[in-house]
Amino acid sequence: MDAPRTPEEALRFFQALNPSGIKLGLERVRDALASLDHPERDYPALHVAGTNGKGSTCAFVARALEAAGHRVGLYTSPHLVRVNERIRVRGEDIPDDVFGQRILEVLERYPSALTDPMTYFEFGTVVALWHFSRERVDVAVLETGLGGRLDATTAANPVVTCVTPVSFDHMEYLGHTLREIAGEKAGIFKAGVPVVLSKQEPEALDSLVRRAEQLGVPVRLEGRDFGIVPGSNDTLSYRGADWSLDGITLALRGPYQRQNAAVALACLEALQARGVAVSPEAAREGLATARWPGRLEELARGPTVVVDGAHNPAGVAVLLEALRALYAGRPLHLVFGVVADKDRGPMMRALFPLAASVHLTPLDTPRSLAPERYIAEARVLCSRVVAHASLEEALAGARADAVGRPDGLVLATGSLFLVGAVKRLVDRSLGAMQQQQ
Repeated sequence: MDAPRTPEEALRFFQALNPSGIKLGLERVRDALASLDHPERDYPALHVAGTNGKGSTCAFVARALEAAGHRVGLYTSPHLVRVNERIRVRGEDIPDDVFGQRILEVLERYPSALTDPMTYFEFGTVVALWHFSRERVDVAVLETGLGGRLDATTAANPVVTCVTPVSFDHMEYLGHTLREIAGEKAGIFKAGVPVVLSKQEPEALDSLVRRAEQLGVPVRLEGRDFGIVPGSNDTLSYRGADWSLDGITLALRGPYQRQNAAVALACLEALQARGVAVSPEAAREGLATARWPGRLEELARGPTVVVDGAHNPAGVAVLLEALRALYAGRPLHLVFGVVADKDRGPMMRALFPLAASVHLTPLDTPRSLAPERYIAEARVLCSRVVAHASLEEALAGARADAVGRPDGLVLATGSLFLVGAVKRLVDRSLGAMQQQQ
């Protein structure tokens, strides 16, 4: 493979890597970081694993650290619209020219990436860790891709780790029991480095605590060591190992964000104890101003269009709780797309009977499951199901159905691929409307 010579060519090189490729193992990432003189050691990090809630937790923590005056690097995945979203410093996506330059710098120091290409996620992780070093961040917040034990981000150097709720997802890689999946998530634990654990199913919790004990890892456990409860005047109250906070408000919507906020506050307490200065006031500001697109996000009105990244049964369960709290009684018109390797049955059985109509769509990924493959299953669960050839058709169909019913709500869910595509479509249509005005 020819080496890219310009930032533009470097971005094309990166985008040509297989975005769905998965190689479990840390050897390539560790070799690359060694060639770069270990940039991951230049700053303390919070490392977050789990099945659901990772991104929101990371967003809360990063925003609070910024409110405390820190220069913060945030690495998350997947992106919704542009890959630049994955790598942020001080809340800003990495610019194209800087992104391309960082790729060139990594390839110059680690040319093996040209002859033995890394996966998209591996290479992106290395570029992120390198970029954070070059930008001299004070602290980094890192979200795992999947699992933990063999995830590329596990080559980082955390001072605190965290595991959000563990449930069934990526079973072909992580195992078919909660005990096995939690054991893979526990792979981010480092000897002596404290971990924050959300409430877990007993089987998952047992696996996580057992591994923590083996490594001598101090544990902060939700419900035992910290928690968040309703306060007065629609606010929340937090009680943790070090902080007692009242009058908390959350920028992110949905009842499930309360747990993510509690876990984020416990992570901030742990970071403070490990020398990353952050005050309760900054933590409060972070929770009140954090942004995390694609999670119960309203994109348009007339009719209301909402996107949510729920893509497994546990994610759908918390989504339904949020719909009951925020949109009770409104006719629901689903735009639904799913990748072939997901456990679609429980998601469909939870969502489809509640819908007035379901519009099945293909996704823009080789992993997409064609609507024709599961339309028969869908029609058992909802009386009006339509399979569409494109997302544009599916979204238009759901909107047309919603307009015909009072207070109709369009909800696009089932995959983060779908959420990103809907955001692009809505942004384009809004832009076209503005140009016509």
